Amino acid sequence: MFNIVLFEPEIPPNTGNIIRLASNSGCQLHLIEPLGFDLDEKSLRRAGLDYHQYSSLQTYKSWPEFLSKREGGKIYAFSTKGKKSYTDINYGEGDYLLFGPETRGLPESVRISQDVDEVLTIPMQSSSRSLNLSNSAAIAVYEAWRQLNFQKS
Repeated sequence: MFNIVLFEPEIPPNTGNIIRLASNSGCQLHLIEPLGFDLDEKSLRRAGLDYHQYSSLQTYKSWPEFLSKREGGKIYAFSTKGKKSYTDINYGEGDYLLFGPETRGLPESVRISQDVDEVLTIPMQSSSRSLNLSNSAAIAVYEAWRQLNFQKS
């Protein structure tokens, strides 16, 4: 299926929602440290998550570590600074959907990285600052999955 990548996520409920999203859509979730919270058993229970949902999660100490361990697939970064709409892409199985931290978004160094194939945006009103991280991830995952006719893994 697809890979959801959270670069330095900060807010536990957003990551909890995305863990559920990954579990329900058959995606693999990748978290790049530092995290703004602990991923211990107590935190997971408090978020209402069980180990089945948690099993699709991998963590990395840094962006370079993530890049060294990724396997195939294009990396699509999502940012309010993107010029191309997320609907203008033909997603493929194994692609990576990359999202930045809630309070500051993806740093420029990641957005312009040669490893990032495209920086995409999700359209919104011009007076809006940004969408919620878990909402953005859900929008992107379901568009990519729709393009594959909701094939199940």
